[in-house]
Amino acid sequence: MGRDFRLRTDEGTGLARALRGFGRAAQGVALLMLLCVALAVSACSEQSGARERQLTLRTESGDHVIAIEIAATEAEKSLGLMYRTSVPEMTGMLFPYDHPQEVTMWMRNTYVSLDMVFIRADGVVHRIEANTEPLSERIIASQGPVTAVLELAAGSAEKLKLKLGDRVLHSMFKSAGK
Repeated sequence: MGRDFRLRTDEGTGLARALRGFGRAAQGVALLMLLCVALAVSACSEQSGARERQLTLRTESGDHVIAIEIAATEAEKSLGLMYRTSVPEMTGMLFPYDHPQEVTMWMRNTYVSLDMVFIRADGVVHRIEANTEPLSERIIASQGPVTAVLELAAGSAEKLKLKLGDRVLHSMFKSAGK
């Protein structure tokens, strides 16, 4: 003798009311579909929440909040901002690395000019490559060990008065709050 897994419709919940009148098999299928949709929405929300962040650039002109995407996986780092036709002001993409290292970038398949900001482990701006050439395969190197690269729309560094030695505030940097 098996258990009866019928949906209790006496509680008057929205789900119970919606499923009233369906047979047991249809109720099970509907519940399974709703569970799948709920899990998918939850996963998408968690993923976008984990990828969309903000950081602050502390410059002589003040603190500037930048909305960022985080390229966390190797595939995301390889794709970067390629194929995009614009990068809105005050937005960018952060490429984090597990340990300080020489980092090289290029502009292959990148249709817009960018400013590349190379950042040390302590959150200090190490180097800026401004106004990169779109679609170029020229290698752009950090010229020293860094743990992240921030890509911004071309001209952003100059507009924000970002310079070497300025600080990037974000939880991934050891001295993020200072």
